[in-house]
Amino acid sequence: GCTVVEARNDGTPQIADACWTATPGVVCAVLTADCLPVLLTDRAGTEVAAVHCGWRGLAAGVLEAAVRRFSAPCDELLAWLGPAIGPLAFEVGAEVRAAFLARSDELAVRAAFVPAHDGTSRYHADLYALARAELARLGVPQVHGGGRCTYGEPESFFSYRRDGVCGRMASLIWIAH
Repeated sequence: GCTVVEARNDGTPQIADACWTATPGVVCAVLTADCLPVLLTDRAGTEVAAVHCGWRGLAAGVLEAAVRRFSAPCDELLAWLGPAIGPLAFEVGAEVRAAFLARSDELAVRAAFVPAHDGTSRYHADLYALARAELARLGVPQVHGGGRCTYGEPESFFSYRRDGVCGRMASLIWIAH
């Protein structure tokens, strides 16, 4: 989904696809298994957000919804892409590719899908490339991180697709006091 909430330190749990804050000491967190965590901040460090980017959320515009929460212009934002399932391990159906192409037919989006070698209508999808394309479209100039595969690096990361058991990793961002 695309629900973005303001993170608060009042003890009330909130369930959303992203959280944002401009309050020092309040932590924005996102839990992922193989989906892509994206952490955002403005250059001044006065606003931060944590975004859960599975393919459905990315296709629906969750990054755009999170970026809109910032008072700073997009060209003043920085993004960090955390560990996620890599394109060699993330196989999807043609409907996933179609969902992204319906949103944008840019070359970067088309290039994020490589046909599977088994002769089916399946694709290998690159969540990192899709997030970078969306952030570029939004005007976010500096994107860091990316490239670590939760599925292919069992010594470093949990992967639901690889391990078949429930678990999550947390990515956190906050404004220091």
